[in-house]
Amino acid sequence: MIKRLSPYSTVILLVLVMLLFSSLSDGFLNGRNFMNILIQVSGLAIVAAGMTLVLITAGIDLSVGSIMFLAGVVSGKIVVGGAPLWLALPIALLVGVAVGWVNGIAVVRFKIVPFIVTLATLYMGRGFGLYISETRAVNLPESFLAIGTFKLLGIPLPIVIMVLVLVVLHLVLTKTTFGRQLYAIGNDKRKSVKAGIPVNKLLIKVYLISGLCAAIGGFVAIAQLGAISPSFGNQSEFMAIAAAVLGGTSLFGGKGGIFPGTFIGALLIQTIQNGLVIINADPYLYPLITASLIFVIVLIDSREKFGSHV
Repeated sequence: MIKRLSPYSTVILLVLVMLLFSSLSDGFLNGRNFMNILIQVSGLAIVAAGMTLVLITAGIDLSVGSIMFLAGVVSGKIVVGGAPLWLALPIALLVGVAVGWVNGIAVVRFKIVPFIVTLATLYMGRGFGLYISETRAVNLPESFLAIGTFKLLGIPLPIVIMVLVLVVLHLVLTKTTFGRQLYAIGNDKRKSVKAGIPVNKLLIKVYLISGLCAAIGGFVAIAQLGAISPSFGNQSEFMAIAAAVLGGTSLFGGKGGIFPGTFIGALLIQTIQNGLVIINADPYLYPLITASLIFVIVLIDSREKFGSHV
């Protein structure tokens, strides 16, 4: 019988994947490449952490990829226009919070299904970003790249930012009333309302956090790229969902966590992509493998929820 993947079974799978690629390439299993993987996964892990909170409440946020793109384009255009970098960052975060607020209000006040709401803001956000960028790549100044290469006590800044965000959200979920209430909402929303939990306020906050994490993740990612292409952030929402579910978060709410959970799920996905690049695999295999991985974890999660009926 297929059981739901736990964070620990994902750790085992990660070790097996690392052993597989290390046997196929001598350049895979070394400190430098592992550090590269951690840097590369930083943006995805941050976005997936915000997604985890949404999924725990039995919601979903398909707009995170577009938020990454829109926040990146807006902040990039501001810096290219001559504004200082310290001004671009809070504006990028405000973009994420604004889209998250729209998602939360639409879900709570207008009772629209999260899938539909965030699907709409996905297209709206990307369309607005393409309009601002005129469907062209936004080349960023050296100050942006400095963020991606800067080291704090010898640790690359993207990794530091990732750890800070993940630790904060992990503590929120495990040590606060807010976190416990999110699990309660995901397990049974009606009972939560009867228990006096402010469900509507909490759901709005969850989408605000998701939007904020998407903006932070996008900022971290573009600092490593040096340019924002029109396709930046495309399908990142599915990668974030896959990372969360692979780490033990249920698509049906009430279960999930950041450590080891979502972090290990994101690390596994990035390790597979890194390994495929190192062994010079056919690029067309990347989406096929990712799609297969998503299919399997959704199937496992569905069987855990509905048993033999799936």
